[in-house]
Amino acid sequence: MLENYFPILLFLMVGFLVGGACMLGGWFLAPNRPDSEKLSPYECGFEAFEDARMKFDVRYYLVAILFILFDLEIAFLFPWAIVLDEIGLFGFVAMMVFLSILIVGFIYEWMKGALEWD
Repeated sequence: MLENYFPILLFLMVGFLVGGACMLGGWFLAPNRPDSEKLSPYECGFEAFEDARMKFDVRYYLVAILFILFDLEIAFLFPWAIVLDEIGLFGFVAMMVFLSILIVGFIYEWMKGALEWD
């Protein structure tokens, strides 16, 4: 019965061995020369001029959420296009209904000004 678990034990041992070798190699071979620029919290070329916890406008989050929403909905088109021959007319009509709802929602958001950035 224990011979069934030998591949798992071997896999774990090899994994820990490779991980430990990488950690030790990085610790011994990597240069560790910190200076004031490397230890600074901002690496954009200038010192921070505001608090990092400043408030963002709600429109920023709204545009981000809308982008993710439409991006994920468009991702449904790829599997649909691959199996279009198999699903036939019903699948085509179902996707056209889905896309029409998507387009109506996009036009609504556009008319409401949700995608405008001042």
